Amino acid sequence: MHPLETRRPAAAEGPLPRALEAIPAQLDAIPAQRPKPEPANTATAPAPGVQGIRGLLARAGRLLPSLATTPFAFGYAVLLLATSMYTEYGDPDTVDTLLQASSTDVAHLSTTPVLAIFGSALWIAGGIASPYAVVFIFVLAALERRIGGWRTVGVFLLGHVVATLVTEIPVALSVLAGHLPESSLHRLDYGISFGLMATVGALTGLLTPLFRWATLAVVGVLLVEDLVDMTEPLAAWGHPVALLVGVACWPAVRRVRDTAAG
Repeated sequence: MHPLETRRPAAAEGPLPRALEAIPAQLDAIPAQRPKPEPANTATAPAPGVQGIRGLLARAGRLLPSLATTPFAFGYAVLLLATSMYTEYGDPDTVDTLLQASSTDVAHLSTTPVLAIFGSALWIAGGIASPYAVVFIFVLAALERRIGGWRTVGVFLLGHVVATLVTEIPVALSVLAGHLPESSLHRLDYGISFGLMATVGALTGLLTPLFRWATLAVVGVLLVEDLVDMTEPLAAWGHPVALLVGVACWPAVRRVRDTAAG
């Protein structure tokens, strides 16, 4: 069987999530406007240990999406939680039908492209507790906090759409040329991994140089490992494409960040 005939969730776990798990710890280093701290009341100031715990919790809380500061990331997280719960506990036949209809394979892209593009981003292979989902929520919230919700949606969709087309168009052409069977037009392909890679790529443009290049180096090495293993061919090629789409957004995200800071 040709490797492209495998039925693949687009966000299947691999070595890549291991590197992505380290990204949330770096997000708080991104320069951003923070409210000025109020003068401490020395008469009622808590003990140093309590202050340290409160400070740690406050920093962690700033990384999480909230309805007030990051409505897109918060709403998307709730939506992904709902679809993940339904995937886990819903009727298996109905779930399979919905996933098939949301697949970004060539057959669906050629007949219902809008439904396939948007529907495929509503599901996570592995559920809400997968490394992709956990990291995605932190990264999405961090980017939205710096450039706003609509621009974050644009970065995500740009990476999701471009990487999908770059990987699926060659499949269609190969089938037309007779190099692949027609069954390659019908695959189970869904998930947020392409959008995640674009978001990571864009966010690294706002990191300090040390964190930026360290993050890109680690993610790049694992992407190359995926290409060498070629376990999931379309994902292996789509992830670096999506990452480069995010990197290409650096001038735009920096301009927005600088404007907001000024």
